[in-house]
Amino acid sequence: MWKPTNQPTTPGRPGEPERPAAPVSATTLSAASEPAAAPRPVATTTADQATIGKSLVIKGEVTGSESLYIDGRVEGSINLSGNRVTVGRNGVVSANINAREIVVLGKVRGNLTASDRVDIRSDGSLTGDVVAARISIEDGAFFKGGIDIRKAGQKPNGEEVKASAEAATAARV
Repeated sequence: MWKPTNQPTTPGRPGEPERPAAPVSATTLSAASEPAAAPRPVATTTADQATIGKSLVIKGEVTGSESLYIDGRVEGSINLSGNRVTVGRNGVVSANINAREIVVLGKVRGNLTASDRVDIRSDGSLTGDVVAARISIEDGAFFKGGIDIRKAGQKPNGEEVKASAEAATAARV
């Protein structure tokens, strides 16, 4: 029996008849390609974000290239340098976190390093040092530790990457 090459090689669900592929016309193709040409917003959607649920416990190193929402327990280290890490209201984290943006709604024990910003919300609790370009601590939040404000592109010793040592300053709050 002859089988067309554009059909999937795996059969459909049992009991479900195979449906032929719909032909693509020129009008359908051009209409579908127009919205795709528009720039997509950069905002993180749930499809771009992984979630650690309430009942999950992770011990070890968490790395990746997508944003992360933690509602469970994590012990170890979290390194998502270009993305956002959100510790949810039920989240309990005993780890050093390195990310672009860190939002604390739950409990964190560890040092936070953010290339952009750290947000500690009113129900959040952080015990550890913060290194970030910007920080926000809401009324009612718990924070115990040190804060080191660094401009983007600044080395840990206070020197800027492409500037002279006398022009570089490290702001301490």
